[in-house]
Amino acid sequence: MTPSRQFPRTAATLAALAALASVGVGAQAQTQGVSKTEIVIGTIQDLSGPVSAYGKQARNGAQLRVDEINEQGGIHGRKLRLVVEDHAYDPKRAVLAAQKLVNQDKVFLIASHIGTPQNNAAMPIQFDKNVINFMPLSAGREMFEPVHKLKFANVAAYYDTLKFNAPRLFKEVGAKKACALYQDDDYGLEVVRGAEAGLKDAGVELAEKTSYKRGATDFSSQVAKMKSSNCDFVVLGTIIRETVGAMAEAAKVGWKPTFLTSQAAYTDLIHKLGGKATEGLYAVMTIPFPYLDDSPQPVRFWAAKYKTRFNEEPSTYAVGTYQVVDIFARAAQKAGPNLTTESFIKAMETMGTVPPDIFGSPPLTWTATQRLGSTQSRLSQIKDGRWKVISEYR
Repeated sequence: MTPSRQFPRTAATLAALAALASVGVGAQAQTQGVSKTEIVIGTIQDLSGPVSAYGKQARNGAQLRVDEINEQGGIHGRKLRLVVEDHAYDPKRAVLAAQKLVNQDKVFLIASHIGTPQNNAAMPIQFDKNVINFMPLSAGREMFEPVHKLKFANVAAYYDTLKFNAPRLFKEVGAKKACALYQDDDYGLEVVRGAEAGLKDAGVELAEKTSYKRGATDFSSQVAKMKSSNCDFVVLGTIIRETVGAMAEAAKVGWKPTFLTSQAAYTDLIHKLGGKATEGLYAVMTIPFPYLDDSPQPVRFWAAKYKTRFNEEPSTYAVGTYQVVDIFARAAQKAGPNLTTESFIKAMETMGTVPPDIFGSPPLTWTATQRLGSTQSRLSQIKDGRWKVISEYR
């Protein structure tokens, strides 16, 4: 073999190796968080801030389903590993948490991130690294609009659910004048904008809109404003302690309007902390509260399992993240052994309708042009110290 013939062959070999290396780098970048033995998923919760009660339950619900999947052999031989970060309900800390999960922990996706402002702050970090934002614990429209290949949401939007339910309830209770109290951030604004749009379509203007800063504990001035406006219907863009605080202040001054809040305040902590002052509160919801002593048998069985594991009764936040991990597993299974971001996205888009489960959730469907699984919601009301579902999915 002459040197002149040997060189072209060597060059061709080197070129082929370079091409293979290039493909390998691309595949590795695309399949961050996936190895032969495990899939790493991240979640960002509030574990030390104002909605830590939600965050801890959300973490537990996700971990419960992760453990079940691993006990059953994982997904195509890979075990799931859940990495949890705490942002204390602070958007700046949410950015830091997302950076850690994406750049250090190399997660495949981030699931059930809690909070609208926090998700809005963190998503650009994820998308820059091709990391999916998977079914966040937020009903902000930004979770699915505009359509983006790395967005999947399953919680009906605050805007849409309040736009639909606020005017209907206003009419049903025979209200005359509406007001709104809301948290001065992306979350609170979405609630008020939805209710305002729906009421306006019904010919009703908000007589008073008053806000508060995150972390506020005194609502006396806001309640005084709304009471002086003679409102008998109040939309609350509040979460836990703000809902309780506002209703307690209203009871203190003898003001008894109809209160309606979003799914963000649909928790047993409202009636446990607020007592009689919160009786009669309405809330938008999708999943009925999983009371251990007053739910269908399959839900009671699940709730008992949860309580045995975590020594506390579950909430809808635990249910929600349990469902999210279950849907993730379905899609990852459908994507096949060669799990990549693109194969997972394709699986989600072609999975068809996920039917209602034991918890009574609505059917869920995602497509290439539809990133929100369901727009349906129901209303629930606190009666005799616990939530009672009072409407069907609409």
